[in-house]
Amino acid sequence: MIIIDPLLRVLMIAIDLYIWMVIIGAILSWLVAFNIINTSNQVVYLILDFLHRITEPALRPIRRILPNLGGIDISPIVLILGLIFLQMVIANIHRALLV
Repeated sequence: MIIIDPLLRVLMIAIDLYIWMVIIGAILSWLVAFNIINTSNQVVYLILDFLHRITEPALRPIRRILPNLGGIDISPIVLILGLIFLQMVIANIHRALLV
């Protein structure tokens, strides 16, 4: 009980951070697509590459399952909803352990 509480809290924080990485990655990809951000800038490229490497393994299976919607990619939304669901499950487990 003493170890599980901090572990579940750290897991919740890690999921929150991952959700923010998915959001920032999606926004930056839009900015690159509309040519607002130039990827020839080394810092911008490194940030985009990092976010792509972190989020792509979770987004790729979702993209394979979702139907083709033209140019619209809703896989980040589906991933965020799945992560929020996972947070709710963890919160319920945490509450059950406290009783």
